[in-house]
Amino acid sequence: MNIMTWSSLIFLPSAVTFNTAFSGNVVQMIIHAGPVVKVVLLILFLFSVISWSIIFMKWRYLRRAGEDTADFLDLFWESTALNQIYQESEELTWSPVAQLFRSGYAELRRSMKSQNPSATLESARQPIMDNVERSLKKTAIDESNKMEKALSFLATTGNTTPFIGLFGTVWGIMEAFRGIGMKGSASLAVVAPGISEALIATAVGLGAAIPAVIAFNTFTSRLTFLRSEMETFASDFLSLVERQVVKKSLVKES
Repeated sequence: MNIMTWSSLIFLPSAVTFNTAFSGNVVQMIIHAGPVVKVVLLILFLFSVISWSIIFMKWRYLRRAGEDTADFLDLFWESTALNQIYQESEELTWSPVAQLFRSGYAELRRSMKSQNPSATLESARQPIMDNVERSLKKTAIDESNKMEKALSFLATTGNTTPFIGLFGTVWGIMEAFRGIGMKGSASLAVVAPGISEALIATAVGLGAAIPAVIAFNTFTSRLTFLRSEMETFASDFLSLVERQVVKKSLVKES
C-alpha cells in the first residue's frame, strides 16, 4: 500500500465529516443551533423588524415634513395677509413650522380680542407678545417631541444588538467546546460547525445594528435642520407680530 493510499485512509473521514457539516445553508445552521442561541437570534430579529419599521415611518414623516415646510415658507414670505396664510396652511399638516405659525397666529387673535380697549400702547403690547411667545415655545416643544419619537429605539438597537449577538456567539462557542470535551475529539470537523453556528448571532447583531445607527445619524441631522427652521421662524414671526401690534395700537390711538 503506497503513501497516497495511507493518506486517503487517514484524511478521508475528516474530509467527509467536514463537508457534511458545512453542506447546509444558514437556515439549517440556525435550526441546529442551541436553544440559547435561538433565543438570542429571536430577540435580534424582533429588534431588526421594529427598527426597520421605525426607519420607514420616520423616512416618510421627515420627507413630508421637509416638503410641507418648504411650501409653507414660500407661502409665508410671498403673502402679506396672515389670515390668508392661516387658511392656506391648514393642509400643510406635516410641517412643524406651519404648526408653529398656526398656534402663534391663533394665540395672537385670542390676545387681540381679549385686550382691554382702554389699555395704553405699552401695556397692551407686552401681554400679547408674552402670550404669543409662550404659545410658540409650547408648540416647538410638542413638534420636537413628535419628530424625535421612536428615535431612541434606533439608538438602543445600534448600541445593544452587537453585544446581544456577541453573547449568543460566546454561549455557542462555550457549548461547542463543551461538546468537544465530552466527545474527546478536537479536529476541525468537530469544532467548525459549532463555532460557525455561534458566529451567526454576531452577524445578525451587526446586521440589526448597522442600519439602525446609519438611520439614527441621518434622522438626527434632519431633525436638527428642522429645529433650526422652527427657531428662525419663531424669531421672525415674533418680530412681525410686534410690528403688527404696534401698527394697530398706533392706529387706535390716532
